[in-house]
Amino acid sequence: MGVIGVQLVVTMVMASVIQKIIPHYSLARWLLCSGSLRWYQHPTEEELRILAGKQRGKSKKDRKYNGHIENKPLTIPKDIDLHLETKSVTERDTIALHYFPEYQWLVDFTVAATVVYVVTEVYYSIMKPSQEMNISMVWCLLVLGFAVKVLFSLTTHYFKVEDGGERSVCVTFGFFFFVKAMAILIVTENYLEFGLESGFSNFSESAMQFLEKQGLESQGPVSKLTFKLFLAVLCSLIGAFLTFPGLRLAQMHLDALNLATEKITQTLLHINFLAPLFMVLLWVKPITKDYIMSPPLGKESIPLMSEDTFDTIRLWIIILLCVLRLAMMRHHLQAYLNLAQKSVDQMKKEAGRISMVDLQKMVARVFYYLCVIALQYVAPLVMLLHTTLLLKTLGNYSWGICPGLNSDTPVENSLLPNSAYSESPPADGKMKVTVVQITMALGSLKNIFTPLLFRGLLSFLTWWIAACLFSTSLFGLFYHQYLTVA
Repeated sequence: MGVIGVQLVVTMVMASVIQKIIPHYSLARWLLCSGSLRWYQHPTEEELRILAGKQRGKSKKDRKYNGHIENKPLTIPKDIDLHLETKSVTERDTIALHYFPEYQWLVDFTVAATVVYVVTEVYYSIMKPSQEMNISMVWCLLVLGFAVKVLFSLTTHYFKVEDGGERSVCVTFGFFFFVKAMAILIVTENYLEFGLESGFSNFSESAMQFLEKQGLESQGPVSKLTFKLFLAVLCSLIGAFLTFPGLRLAQMHLDALNLATEKITQTLLHINFLAPLFMVLLWVKPITKDYIMSPPLGKESIPLMSEDTFDTIRLWIIILLCVLRLAMMRHHLQAYLNLAQKSVDQMKKEAGRISMVDLQKMVARVFYYLCVIALQYVAPLVMLLHTTLLLKTLGNYSWGICPGLNSDTPVENSLLPNSAYSESPPADGKMKVTVVQITMALGSLKNIFTPLLFRGLLSFLTWWIAACLFSTSLFGLFYHQYLTVA
């Protein structure tokens, strides 16, 4: 009865909103088509002819004189005085964009899932239900699934390219992140306080107790080595998926800094680029938590805040940095769109000739892949945001910074299995017996998958996503700054 209540109503209402309202009022479309983004139109063949001083000939002799021999495309000098015209991105322009449906669905569904999560959190804070399933967790998991699916789809395109080195880059970074994950997983809790060790130990003990109650003998569901090996493989896949988003972010960051004229904008761009680093440092115990819990203020060590307050502030910092990244999205997308004019300016410095078709493709390709770049920018942001939301709820953290607002929710979770076992179903009701058995099974699963396990696992995944994004962005910054020809 608990599931068929307020949460189900909120889910059904949001499903109707996704179907009826969001197609007309879409945040994804507004981010692109609000008028602030301008894209460069490719020149027409007639415009290029006029700039090159050539006219369309009617006879074969005229076409041969103008550089067009039968099927050979017409070429023009690379140092032609070409200036591209700009146009605001409109809804009609986005129809032909590659991956626009996937981009719109991911952004709009993320907004809907976030609203469902916020409403559910308000409901839980007011009503405090103890025996209800939190449906907002399903929404968050769906968002993560869609984000990973999109990144996987984008990565497979790089593997289909035969000539380029994108495939080698993905494989190389995948192996690099596998080795890095194995190294991180052997670091003790004194340096990286994920809580994986305690969470896995709690999971193994709970699973062994559950199996013993079922009359089975077992040393545990999985060994620690297998658990960490599985995590390392998962981390290598996440790192491979985030390779090109990080490399692209570095290039857009440099171009956005060149475009920004105000100091506040440049400062926000720097903070936005360093945001994953700040997230990574939040779990480095000697740098953050030790200084806050045991500050060197003299002989007596007085903690500045409680441990629960520090965990809550850590969640808020990640969410605020995600909001900042979303706010700086247009600056990065405009920096990407300016690559069309940048490519033309680079072409003018070269000698030789280029065909009209190749020049038009070079300019049009930038706008055509705008949504691919937007997905590479948004998908890691979505993953960070919703792993943080999952960490807060499944890890039984609190949003309240003040000590009086923090509630001990793990006590409520431990009450569910006890109440389930204490119920004695009537002998004449087979349906009620089945319901009680299902409730007992769910209570047993809740005893196995405890908040302690979710804290360790989700803290590590949140930290790992930020670490991968910063590592690839830092490498991209070094590559575009020092290894490419300006």
